[in-house]
Amino acid sequence: MMEPDRWLKLNLHRLVLVVVFFASTGVLLARPRSVPLATSPSPSAPPAKKSIRQNDSVFANPAKDLLLPAEGEHKADALAHFVEGMGFEENGEMDKALAAYRKVLDVDPGQADLASRVALLLTRQDDFPQAIDVLKDAVKANPKASQPLLQLAFIYAKYLRRTDQAIEYANRAIALDPLSIEAYERLCEITLAAGDEKKALQSLDRATEVRSNDAAFWTRLGKLYASIVFKADRPPKPDEIARVNDIFKKAAEHAGDDAVVLKDIADFYAATQQVKEAIPLYLRLLELEPDDTNAREKLATGFVLTNQRDKAVEMLEQIIKEHPEKYQPYDLLAGLLNDSARALERQKKGDEAKAIFAKAAADYEQSAIINPARPGPYLHLAELLLGPLKESARAIKVLSEARQHFPHTPEIVYYLAIAQREAKHFQEAVITFEEALHEAETEGAEITNARFYFDYGAAAEQAGLYDKAADLFKKAIAVDPSNSADAYNYLAYMWAEHNMHLDEAEEMIKLALQADPSNGAYIDTLGWLEFREGKFDQALTDLQSAAQKLTRDDPVVLEHLGDICAKLNRSAQALDAWQKALNLDPKNKKLADKIDNAKTKMSKGEPPNANQIQ
Repeated sequence: MMEPDRWLKLNLHRLVLVVVFFASTGVLLARPRSVPLATSPSPSAPPAKKSIRQNDSVFANPAKDLLLPAEGEHKADALAHFVEGMGFEENGEMDKALAAYRKVLDVDPGQADLASRVALLLTRQDDFPQAIDVLKDAVKANPKASQPLLQLAFIYAKYLRRTDQAIEYANRAIALDPLSIEAYERLCEITLAAGDEKKALQSLDRATEVRSNDAAFWTRLGKLYASIVFKADRPPKPDEIARVNDIFKKAAEHAGDDAVVLKDIADFYAATQQVKEAIPLYLRLLELEPDDTNAREKLATGFVLTNQRDKAVEMLEQIIKEHPEKYQPYDLLAGLLNDSARALERQKKGDEAKAIFAKAAADYEQSAIINPARPGPYLHLAELLLGPLKESARAIKVLSEARQHFPHTPEIVYYLAIAQREAKHFQEAVITFEEALHEAETEGAEITNARFYFDYGAAAEQAGLYDKAADLFKKAIAVDPSNSADAYNYLAYMWAEHNMHLDEAEEMIKLALQADPSNGAYIDTLGWLEFREGKFDQALTDLQSAAQKLTRDDPVVLEHLGDICAKLNRSAQALDAWQKALNLDPKNKKLADKIDNAKTKMSKGEPPNANQIQ
């Protein structure tokens, strides 16, 4: 059984079509032709007197008076066939529907809309000759109707590949109804399909000369023009942008309070990075449609792009307050907060930045909760947890959950490996890096770049797999040799730290310093390598230079500086450097032991034991 609501909708739709058909065919609801409608007599005028003969003539032959004239009977039959055809079409009996509709057109071939519908059904059956005949009959019977001409243009262009005739029909439609945007659209489509972009633009230029007060005419024209002018492979020329802008300005002039048109215009300006023009339109749109969340989001984005960040944050927070179930505002707000925090970091406002990073992380997390079907929020959240927030354990939890949702997303596995490395789960990290490499090869993902091999190499080094780490660093260098200074430095430092391959390490650090001679970390590696080679005076000079080059104190460099001072029997300087390093890295037990041993020996008047330094 059909649901009552669906039955009502179908029959209301059918009733509307029937009424339209009545109006177009001239069939009126039946009443006797010669009987006037009853009217109330005027209170001031006596009732009109009628002769018996007059009254007799009114009711002399009631059966005859109730009959429709012959033309009306034909149109009533046509109406019956029309309603019958609608029923067949709704039931999917297209052949029967066509037959019924054709009977209607036999009576009145000038029914332009019905002729176009019949032609469409015939076209779907690949019966192009019949479709063309129906449309040509409609044009002949109703020469002022443009719709059959547009349908003919479509059939000739798409199915028969007869572009010239298609253009002719489209031009005839424009001549009949120059204010109809559909005709210009059809002409533009035909010329574009024929590969003639110049003629397509000419057809649109022709439309710009029309004097129309219809805002929708101009927005549709503007979209057509923009679809041709704005291309991914080349930026539009200034005169082309100006041309499209003029069209949308005409739309704005006639838009009034039409929210649909205002949104189309604002979206065009936003999509073409004309944000200042888009913002007032979105503001006006929100006055008319205050619940349009999409417009609010675009307005917030516009505020961001015009550096009105406070307004953007305020608007996004309001959207979240009103629609906490939508994930998009959380994404936008998190991205905005992230950018703000980065700016504070550059201004050396670390505490403020960290608080905002935490808020951004909370918004990304909420976005993932609302819509867990997207990997983006998980990855953005992981970036914050592994970067400024330094919460590797939480990152492991988030990424492990993400991996369950997206088991074939190599980026998530890659981030998980980094999180495990940062949490000092080095063996697990190596395994996960290998899994990420395998999944990337399987899925064809482009994550196996130089940075990937560098990160993998660092995990292998920290896991004690030095040969594997060396191979991975060399792979990173081979993938991107022009940006390989960090890989050269890490490889040289690893070998120096473990007193291995010192000659090759010297070559590596020289290559790193060629790329960045003033890098404090690279100079530290050079100094530590010289320490291993027994070049203590040169090592001291380079390590002091490294400490000066760095923008802030580094515990590793300070420890190295203390070690070389101890080797040179500069006890007080060694102890001072180690103590500064320990203040920066208070959990470094090895460093604390060095300091205790040095203090003990100094209390006995002895220098620190240089042999303890590895």
